[in-house]
Amino acid sequence: MLNGQRILVVLPAYNAEKTLRQTVLELDRQVVDDILLVDDYSSDETVRLAREMNIQSFRHDRNYGYGRNQKTCYTEALKRGADVVVMLHPDYQYCPRLVPAMAAMVVSGEYDVVLGSRILGGAAHKSGMPAYKYISNRVLTLIENLMFGSKLSEFHTGFRAFSRRVLEDLPLHHNSDDFVFDNEMLAQAIFFGFRLGEISCPTRYFAEASSINFRRSVVYGLGVLWTSLRFRLQKMGLAKFRIFERSPQLPRRDYYTEVS
Repeated sequence: MLNGQRILVVLPAYNAEKTLRQTVLELDRQVVDDILLVDDYSSDETVRLAREMNIQSFRHDRNYGYGRNQKTCYTEALKRGADVVVMLHPDYQYCPRLVPAMAAMVVSGEYDVVLGSRILGGAAHKSGMPAYKYISNRVLTLIENLMFGSKLSEFHTGFRAFSRRVLEDLPLHHNSDDFVFDNEMLAQAIFFGFRLGEISCPTRYFAEASSINFRRSVVYGLGVLWTSLRFRLQKMGLAKFRIFERSPQLPRRDYYTEVS
């Protein structure tokens, strides 16, 4: 807990058995009040290990995708009274020790969303990020900053902290169930006037760290461009899109169960 606010870490998991324990062990439990894992129908022992570690866990009835996993994470985090929710991949690619710093930036009231940036500090490429991913990251981020009127160092990190209000206000149920969910969520946050901050975050690239292949990276990149275009068209009053229209949250809960 920080300044009386409840801090909850969500772990959107898929085949994270080999890295889950190390990720969780590096979380500061003096700050993190609760940990919640959502498993997107893994084929390994992710769920069993999570329960052994006394992590509250939920399991999808089939593999729905990374975006749907996050929708489940945030639905359950809000039900558990979280004031700040930190989304951390359980593949140990991002540094869990930075959770208190990111949560504190939200708790301060200065930011509504905080991103762990792999680009700030200039260590992304040196840490092993594939060249094509680094170049596409920089190109897409440049385009998005121009389209959104923002100045972020990157839009594509998987390490993020959100205030409760952000998760309650954004129409996340209209977003993709795939990887572009991340990008749509940031576009929505900017569209609706939430304040975004960043912190430098070292990353690790190794065999067990999750990563999308080249083909899916291309699909993701096209989705990012489509999100940017929709943002600009709606801002100019030339079109309307559901992801930028506030509407009541209608979370589905019939596709996952709590693991006991």
